[in-house]
Amino acid sequence: MIEPHAPAPPGAPPTWTGPARLPVRPGTGRFLVLVCVFVCAACGLVYELELVAFASYLIGDSVTQASVVLSVMVFAMGIGSLGAKRLRWHAAAGFGAVESAIALVGGCSAMALYAVFAWTAGWGGLWADGPRCLLVAFSLAIGLLIGAEVPLLMELIQRIRRQDAGGAVADLFAADYVGALVGGLAFPFLLLPFLGQLTGALLTGAVNVIAGSALVLGLFRRDLGRRARWTLLLAGLVVLAVLGSAAALAGDFERAARRAVYGGDVRVAVRTGVQEVVLAGGTHGRPLHLFLDGRLRAGGGDEHRYDEALVDPALAGPHARVLILGGGDGLAAREVLRHRGVRRVDVVDLDPGLVVLARRDPGLAAANGHALTDRRVHVDTADALAWLRAVRGPAYDVVIADLPDPGITASTKLYSQEFYGLARRALTADGRLVVHAGPVTSRPRAFWTVAATLRTAGFAVSPYRVAGHDSGFAAGPDRPPGASRAPHDWGFLLAAPGRTPPPLRLGADRPRTLTRAGLVADGQAARRTRIAGLPASTLVHPRY
Repeated sequence: MIEPHAPAPPGAPPTWTGPARLPVRPGTGRFLVLVCVFVCAACGLVYELELVAFASYLIGDSVTQASVVLSVMVFAMGIGSLGAKRLRWHAAAGFGAVESAIALVGGCSAMALYAVFAWTAGWGGLWADGPRCLLVAFSLAIGLLIGAEVPLLMELIQRIRRQDAGGAVADLFAADYVGALVGGLAFPFLLLPFLGQLTGALLTGAVNVIAGSALVLGLFRRDLGRRARWTLLLAGLVVLAVLGSAAALAGDFERAARRAVYGGDVRVAVRTGVQEVVLAGGTHGRPLHLFLDGRLRAGGGDEHRYDEALVDPALAGPHARVLILGGGDGLAAREVLRHRGVRRVDVVDLDPGLVVLARRDPGLAAANGHALTDRRVHVDTADALAWLRAVRGPAYDVVIADLPDPGITASTKLYSQEFYGLARRALTADGRLVVHAGPVTSRPRAFWTVAATLRTAGFAVSPYRVAGHDSGFAAGPDRPPGASRAPHDWGFLLAAPGRTPPPLRLGADRPRTLTRAGLVADGQAARRTRIAGLPASTLVHPRY
């Protein structure tokens, strides 16, 4: 595939046709080409990050999605570079066409992915993996076009003033890498917070087509025929019109897509700087659904099943001082405050925006019983691991890890031996730690891995699980919006320092002892949660 150095075949266009006829001095022309390289590189990286972010939010498993997007894109860039060799004799026209195409494809990619996921993800059958296939297709197309830019830009910069290959490559790649840095920083700090993903991608496409068209039609217009100039100008205007129309409709489109994904009761959809928070229902008698970055964190009338199972067994012993890691929605704090004898509850959550909603939103505040406004509750917005490092001495009777599912890569450090070691240091001698360790039936290896990590950190462990309902939204953290795809159980690990596993029983306010098939009542006959103890023999237990 790589062509060796050889004389040009008879009739082939010459490799050097003399300096381009520029409307500016050569030095200024080179500078303008490098500025265009900088802008195009920044836009290209924004497209990559947009695809990774959308795939992580909508499909999940950020490491897998990032690996797929980046590997496919880098592969396609190589193929695009090889293909662009055939365009280098018409570098100016080719570069203008490439920039119009990449602006259209990259700018509309986020909206197209969102639309396909929102309205077709539940089709099943042959289209079950439709969103993933579209993600790969966009990665491939954008990679091909980004790869085609470099040979064409190299040809254009050489047309201005002939330079040795090493020096030209150094100049070109310097501008390219600096532009990639700016694009990589602009995406999380400017585009996402101020414009959002859809509008940010569309604006990036507009910048891309303006920069490419300005370079070609302004600097290299004398290399183009009259027909080519008008064709490129018309293509650029059409792309700008498409991107502008999409930007004008982005708000309505996003609201419609959210309703398709989360249901028709969406009331709040905000990006807090840490995550996207969506609240559906929760008022006028409708059940509340809380989504964080597209994952169901708490759902409907069954929400209490998860939080009761998480909190009640841990508060069976001393519980005057309780630490909740995560739990910015206030739902776990609500369960803690139902127990007599609780004097102080510290809640540590990374997202201040979620805490504000938990205090002020009428639906979420009603669901958590206004727990975060109780005088016994003290909220800190901080990273849980960093916060634990600052704790000195045994300060808590109970530590509740109300954290994202361990299957999410970003939360891995919160299930590490270091994290549990710090939690053990924060506990009193007879204290307890409870951890949500993900669904047992569908991911037993992950569940028992968390149990093994707790034992390594010096805890004795009592595993248990709670069955979920099969209808409506499945409650509990990190479920997909569709109940059909959700595992219908939650696994927990009750741990205590030392070698004796803590008994599975209720606190003083709920005196019934837990058995492997017992019922746990919360004082209201209508609300019951089935909690089953799990001896290791009941599941495949990997050896570590």
